[in-house]
Amino acid sequence: MRLDVFLADRIEGLTRAQVRKVIDAGGARVGSFRRKAGYKLKPGDRVHVEYEPPEPEAALIPQYIPIKVIFQDADIVVLDKPPNLVVHPGPGHPAGTLVNALLHHYPEIAAVGNPDRPGIVHRLDQDTSGVMVVARSPRAWSFLHHQFKNRLTWKTYLALAWGRMSETEGKMNWPLGRHPKEGSRMSVRARSPKRAETLFQVQRTFRDTTLLEVKPLTGRTHQIRVHLAAAGHPVCGDPVYGRKKEPREFPRIFLHAHTLSFLHPETEERLTFASPLPADLEAVIDRELRLS
Repeated sequence: MRLDVFLADRIEGLTRAQVRKVIDAGGARVGSFRRKAGYKLKPGDRVHVEYEPPEPEAALIPQYIPIKVIFQDADIVVLDKPPNLVVHPGPGHPAGTLVNALLHHYPEIAAVGNPDRPGIVHRLDQDTSGVMVVARSPRAWSFLHHQFKNRLTWKTYLALAWGRMSETEGKMNWPLGRHPKEGSRMSVRARSPKRAETLFQVQRTFRDTTLLEVKPLTGRTHQIRVHLAAAGHPVCGDPVYGRKKEPREFPRIFLHAHTLSFLHPETEERLTFASPLPADLEAVIDRELRLS
Protein backbone atom coordinates (compact mmCIF):
# COMPACT_ATOMS: atom_id res chain seq x y z
CA MET A 1 0.00 0.00 0.00
CA ARG A 2 1.19 3.52 -0.77
CA LEU A 3 2.30 5.65 2.16
CA ASP A 4 -0.20 8.45 1.43
CA VAL A 5 -3.11 5.99 1.10
CA PHE A 6 -2.11 4.26 4.34
CA LEU A 7 -2.01 7.55 6.29
CA ALA A 8 -5.19 8.97 4.74
CA ASP A 9 -7.06 5.85 5.88
CA ARG A 10 -5.76 6.17 9.43
CA ILE A 11 -5.59 9.89 10.20
CA GLU A 12 -9.06 11.24 10.88
CA GLY A 13 -9.67 14.77 9.67
CA LEU A 14 -7.02 14.84 6.93
CA THR A 15 -7.80 14.44 3.25
CA ARG A 16 -5.41 12.57 1.00
CA ALA A 17 -4.26 15.91 -0.46
CA GLN A 18 -3.51 17.20 3.04
CA VAL A 19 -1.65 13.99 3.86
CA ARG A 20 0.50 14.51 0.76
CA LYS A 21 1.39 18.00 1.98
CA VAL A 22 2.48 16.55 5.32
CA ILE A 23 4.63 13.96 3.54
CA ASP A 24 6.10 16.52 1.11
CA ALA A 25 7.04 18.73 4.06
CA GLY A 26 9.01 15.86 5.60
CA GLY A 27 6.48 15.11 8.33
CA ALA A 28 6.29 11.36 7.66
CA ARG A 29 9.05 8.83 8.23
CA VAL A 30 9.22 5.11 7.62
CA GLY A 31 11.64 3.84 10.21
CA SER A 32 14.21 6.63 10.36
CA PHE A 33 13.89 7.68 6.71
CA ARG A 34 11.72 10.29 5.05
CA ARG A 35 9.74 8.77 2.23
CA LYS A 36 7.69 10.10 -0.67
CA ALA A 37 3.91 9.82 -0.91
CA GLY A 38 4.11 6.97 -3.39
CA TYR A 39 6.46 4.84 -1.28
CA LYS A 40 5.15 1.25 -1.10
CA LEU A 41 5.00 0.09 2.51
CA LYS A 42 6.35 -3.34 3.40
CA PRO A 43 5.26 -5.72 6.17
CA GLY A 44 6.86 -4.62 9.44
CA ASP A 45 7.42 -0.99 8.42
CA ARG A 46 6.93 1.50 11.27
CA VAL A 47 5.48 4.85 10.25
CA HIS A 48 5.96 8.04 12.30
CA VAL A 49 4.00 11.22 11.53
CA GLU A 50 4.27 14.77 12.88
CA TYR A 51 1.98 17.55 11.65
CA GLU A 52 0.02 20.63 12.64
CA PRO A 53 -3.76 20.14 12.43
CA PRO A 54 -4.96 22.12 9.38
CA GLU A 55 -7.38 25.00 9.70
CA PRO A 56 -10.94 24.05 8.75
CA GLU A 57 -11.54 24.54 5.04
CA ALA A 58 -14.14 27.10 4.04
CA ALA A 59 -17.45 25.65 2.91
CA LEU A 60 -18.19 25.76 -0.79
CA ILE A 61 -20.65 28.53 -1.60
CA PRO A 62 -22.92 28.91 -4.63
CA GLN A 63 -22.05 31.97 -6.70
CA TYR A 64 -23.78 33.45 -9.70
CA ILE A 65 -21.20 33.12 -12.46
CA PRO A 66 -22.57 32.79 -16.00
CA ILE A 67 -21.71 29.53 -17.76
CA LYS A 68 -22.29 28.54 -21.38
CA VAL A 69 -24.21 25.25 -21.51
CA ILE A 70 -23.89 23.11 -24.64
CA PHE A 71 -26.14 20.28 -23.44
CA GLN A 72 -27.88 19.21 -20.26
CA ASP A 73 -30.21 16.52 -18.98
CA ALA A 74 -30.93 14.89 -15.62
CA ASP A 75 -27.51 13.18 -15.57
CA ILE A 76 -24.94 15.53 -17.07
CA VAL A 77 -24.10 19.09 -18.01
CA VAL A 78 -21.81 19.70 -20.97
CA LEU A 79 -20.40 23.22 -20.92
CA ASP A 80 -18.00 25.50 -22.73
CA LYS A 81 -15.46 26.65 -20.13
CA PRO A 82 -14.11 30.14 -20.73
CA PRO A 83 -10.45 31.01 -20.12
CA ASN A 84 -9.35 32.47 -16.78
CA LEU A 85 -11.78 30.30 -14.83
CA VAL A 86 -10.42 27.83 -12.26
CA VAL A 87 -12.38 24.58 -12.19
CA HIS A 88 -12.57 24.07 -8.40
CA PRO A 89 -11.46 25.90 -5.23
CA GLY A 90 -7.89 25.40 -4.03
CA PRO A 91 -4.95 27.39 -2.64
CA GLY A 92 -5.22 30.95 -3.91
CA HIS A 93 -8.70 30.36 -5.33
CA PRO A 94 -11.16 29.92 -2.44
CA ALA A 95 -14.13 31.00 -4.57
CA GLY A 96 -15.08 32.31 -7.99
CA THR A 97 -14.57 28.90 -9.61
CA LEU A 98 -16.59 26.74 -11.96
CA VAL A 99 -17.71 24.62 -8.99
CA ASN A 100 -19.11 27.71 -7.25
CA ALA A 101 -21.01 28.54 -10.44
CA LEU A 102 -22.33 24.98 -10.77
CA LEU A 103 -23.60 24.99 -7.18
CA HIS A 104 -25.66 28.07 -8.04
CA HIS A 105 -27.10 26.72 -11.30
CA TYR A 106 -27.34 23.05 -10.26
CA PRO A 107 -27.58 22.81 -6.44
CA GLU A 108 -28.00 19.03 -6.54
CA ILE A 109 -24.34 18.49 -7.47
CA ALA A 110 -23.34 19.35 -3.89
CA ALA A 111 -23.89 15.67 -3.04
CA VAL A 112 -22.17 14.30 -6.17
CA GLY A 113 -18.63 12.91 -6.14
CA ASN A 114 -15.75 14.47 -4.23
CA PRO A 115 -17.10 16.99 -1.67
CA ASP A 116 -14.15 19.31 -2.42
CA ARG A 117 -15.01 19.39 -6.13
CA PRO A 118 -18.59 18.14 -6.50
CA GLY A 119 -19.68 17.02 -9.93
CA ILE A 120 -16.20 17.26 -11.40
CA VAL A 121 -14.91 14.21 -13.31
CA HIS A 122 -12.09 15.92 -15.24
CA ARG A 123 -10.40 19.30 -15.35
CA LEU A 124 -8.99 21.95 -17.65
CA ASP A 125 -6.24 24.32 -16.58
CA GLN A 126 -7.28 27.85 -15.62
CA ASP A 127 -6.25 29.42 -18.95
CA THR A 128 -7.43 26.52 -21.11
CA SER A 129 -10.87 26.98 -22.63
CA GLY A 130 -13.25 24.47 -24.13
CA VAL A 131 -15.69 21.61 -23.67
CA MET A 132 -16.18 19.84 -20.32
CA VAL A 133 -18.73 17.43 -18.86
CA VAL A 134 -20.03 17.56 -15.28
CA ALA A 135 -22.04 14.90 -13.43
CA ARG A 136 -25.41 15.77 -11.86
CA SER A 137 -25.99 12.48 -10.00
CA PRO A 138 -23.83 10.03 -8.03
CA ARG A 139 -24.47 7.31 -10.62
CA ALA A 140 -23.45 9.59 -13.47
CA TRP A 141 -20.32 10.63 -11.57
CA SER A 142 -19.23 7.02 -11.05
CA PHE A 143 -19.93 6.10 -14.68
CA LEU A 144 -18.05 9.10 -16.09
CA HIS A 145 -15.20 8.81 -13.59
CA HIS A 146 -14.68 5.21 -14.72
CA GLN A 147 -14.50 6.31 -18.35
CA PHE A 148 -11.92 9.01 -17.73
CA LYS A 149 -9.84 6.75 -15.49
CA ASN A 150 -9.82 3.96 -18.07
CA ARG A 151 -9.28 6.20 -21.12
CA LEU A 152 -12.68 5.45 -22.63
CA THR A 153 -13.29 9.10 -23.44
CA TRP A 154 -12.00 10.72 -26.65
CA LYS A 155 -10.64 14.27 -26.53
CA THR A 156 -9.14 16.61 -29.10
CA TYR A 157 -7.51 19.98 -28.54
CA LEU A 158 -6.51 22.82 -30.81
CA ALA A 159 -3.04 24.20 -30.14
CA LEU A 160 -0.95 26.83 -31.87
CA ALA A 161 2.70 25.78 -31.67
CA TRP A 162 5.90 27.57 -32.59
CA GLY A 163 7.67 26.50 -35.77
CA ARG A 164 6.68 24.06 -38.49
CA MET A 165 6.26 20.35 -37.90
CA SER A 166 8.45 18.03 -39.96
CA GLU A 167 5.46 15.69 -40.46
CA THR A 168 1.81 16.50 -41.12
CA GLU A 169 0.76 13.98 -38.48
CA GLY A 170 2.42 11.76 -35.92
CA LYS A 171 2.73 10.58 -32.34
CA MET A 172 4.74 11.94 -29.39
CA ASN A 173 5.39 9.24 -26.81
CA TRP A 174 7.97 10.48 -24.33
CA PRO A 175 7.16 9.15 -20.82
CA LEU A 176 6.34 11.98 -18.39
CA GLY A 177 6.76 12.61 -14.67
CA ARG A 178 7.55 15.31 -12.16
CA HIS A 179 10.52 17.51 -12.96
CA PRO A 180 13.54 16.30 -10.92
CA LYS A 181 14.14 19.77 -9.45
CA GLU A 182 10.88 21.70 -9.91
CA GLY A 183 8.02 19.66 -8.49
CA SER A 184 5.27 21.84 -9.93
CA ARG A 185 6.43 21.12 -13.49
CA MET A 186 6.25 17.97 -15.56
CA SER A 187 9.18 16.72 -17.60
CA VAL A 188 10.39 14.08 -20.06
CA ARG A 189 13.48 13.80 -17.81
CA ALA A 190 11.63 12.66 -14.69
CA ARG A 191 13.19 10.06 -12.42
CA SER A 192 10.03 7.91 -12.43
CA PRO A 193 8.20 8.73 -15.66
CA LYS A 194 4.93 7.16 -16.77
CA ARG A 195 3.74 6.25 -20.24
CA ALA A 196 2.34 9.19 -22.19
CA GLU A 197 1.15 9.28 -25.80
CA THR A 198 -0.12 12.22 -27.83
CA LEU A 199 -1.27 12.23 -31.47
CA PHE A 200 -1.06 15.39 -33.57
CA GLN A 201 -2.26 16.47 -36.99
CA VAL A 202 -1.37 19.73 -38.75
CA GLN A 203 -4.45 21.85 -39.50
CA ARG A 204 -2.76 24.96 -40.92
CA THR A 205 0.76 26.31 -41.27
CA PHE A 206 1.59 29.99 -40.87
CA ARG A 207 4.85 31.95 -41.18
CA ASP A 208 6.46 30.64 -38.00
CA THR A 209 3.60 28.87 -36.19
CA THR A 210 1.42 25.82 -36.82
CA LEU A 211 -2.19 25.13 -35.83
CA LEU A 212 -2.49 21.54 -34.60
CA GLU A 213 -5.29 19.21 -33.68
CA VAL A 214 -3.94 17.22 -30.74
CA LYS A 215 -5.35 14.04 -29.24
CA PRO A 216 -3.94 12.84 -25.89
CA LEU A 217 -4.19 9.06 -25.60
CA THR A 218 -3.16 9.20 -21.94
CA GLY A 219 -4.02 11.81 -19.32
CA ARG A 220 -0.79 13.01 -17.74
CA THR A 221 -0.66 16.47 -16.19
CA HIS A 222 0.28 19.13 -18.79
CA GLN A 223 0.84 16.30 -21.29
CA ILE A 224 0.21 18.26 -24.51
CA ARG A 225 2.28 21.23 -23.37
CA VAL A 226 5.25 19.14 -22.26
CA HIS A 227 5.23 16.89 -25.32
CA LEU A 228 5.14 19.81 -27.75
CA ALA A 229 7.88 21.62 -25.83
CA ALA A 230 10.02 18.46 -25.89
CA ALA A 231 9.45 18.22 -29.66
CA GLY A 232 10.84 21.73 -30.07
CA HIS A 233 7.43 23.24 -30.81
CA PRO A 234 6.13 24.75 -27.54
CA VAL A 235 2.57 26.04 -27.35
CA CYS A 236 2.34 29.75 -28.08
CA GLY A 237 1.69 31.84 -24.99
CA ASP A 238 2.63 29.05 -22.56
CA PRO A 239 4.14 30.78 -19.49
CA VAL A 240 5.63 27.56 -18.05
CA TYR A 241 6.85 25.37 -20.90
CA GLY A 242 6.91 27.94 -23.70
CA ARG A 243 9.57 30.22 -25.09
CA LYS A 244 11.09 32.60 -22.55
CA LYS A 245 10.86 35.45 -25.06
CA GLU A 246 8.20 35.36 -27.75
CA PRO A 247 8.40 37.69 -30.76
CA ARG A 248 4.80 38.80 -30.29
CA GLU A 249 2.21 38.75 -27.55
CA PHE A 250 -0.59 36.26 -26.99
CA PRO A 251 -3.67 36.84 -24.80
CA ARG A 252 -3.04 33.50 -23.05
CA ILE A 253 -1.85 30.00 -23.80
CA PHE A 254 -3.23 28.90 -27.17
CA LEU A 255 -4.76 25.60 -26.03
CA HIS A 256 -8.46 24.86 -26.47
CA ALA A 257 -10.43 21.69 -25.65
CA HIS A 258 -12.15 21.29 -29.02
CA THR A 259 -14.12 18.02 -28.79
CA LEU A 260 -15.13 15.56 -26.09
CA SER A 261 -16.71 12.15 -26.65
CA PHE A 262 -18.02 9.79 -23.95
CA LEU A 263 -20.74 7.24 -23.20
CA HIS A 264 -23.90 8.67 -21.66
CA PRO A 265 -24.34 7.40 -18.06
CA GLU A 266 -27.96 6.36 -18.58
CA THR A 267 -28.29 5.31 -22.23
CA GLU A 268 -24.61 4.31 -22.75
CA GLU A 269 -24.89 5.97 -26.17
CA ARG A 270 -21.66 7.62 -27.33
CA LEU A 271 -22.08 11.39 -27.43
CA THR A 272 -19.66 13.87 -28.98
CA PHE A 273 -19.65 17.60 -28.31
CA ALA A 274 -17.55 20.38 -29.79
CA SER A 275 -16.54 23.90 -28.79
CA PRO A 276 -15.40 26.37 -31.48
CA LEU A 277 -12.36 28.55 -30.95
CA PRO A 278 -13.28 31.50 -28.71
CA ALA A 279 -12.94 35.06 -29.95
CA ASP A 280 -9.53 35.75 -28.36
CA LEU A 281 -7.94 32.75 -30.10
CA GLU A 282 -9.74 33.44 -33.38
CA ALA A 283 -8.16 36.90 -33.29
CA VAL A 284 -4.73 35.25 -32.95
CA ILE A 285 -5.41 33.09 -36.02
CA ASP A 286 -6.46 36.19 -37.99
CA ARG A 287 -3.18 37.87 -37.01
CA GLU A 288 -1.12 34.82 -37.97
CA LEU A 289 -2.85 34.80 -41.38
CA ARG A 290 -1.99 38.47 -41.94
CA LEU A 291 1.64 37.81 -41.04
CA SER A 292 1.94 34.82 -43.39
